[in-house]
Amino acid sequence: MVLWIVLAVVVLALLVLALAIRPVLAGLPALNRAAQRLQRRQTEIAALQESAEALQEQLEGLAADAGETQRRIATIKAATGR
Repeated sequence: MVLWIVLAVVVLALLVLALAIRPVLAGLPALNRAAQRLQRRQTEIAALQESAEALQEQLEGLAADAGETQRRIATIKAATGR
């Protein structure tokens, strides 16, 4: 008799555990999809960051070229007396 009561309690506990875990397991695919989206976004962000760094370097080069051009214009103006 005690064995049946213990067995019923164990089965009931396992049933409650299964019912409690079910929503968690049902949400795992959505969580996996969200994690994959975040990983893709992270890859996109890394690529954009590399592009931004390349553009920054290009901008710095153009700024140096502009400074050189301004210096040459000043030299030409001074030579021509303008």
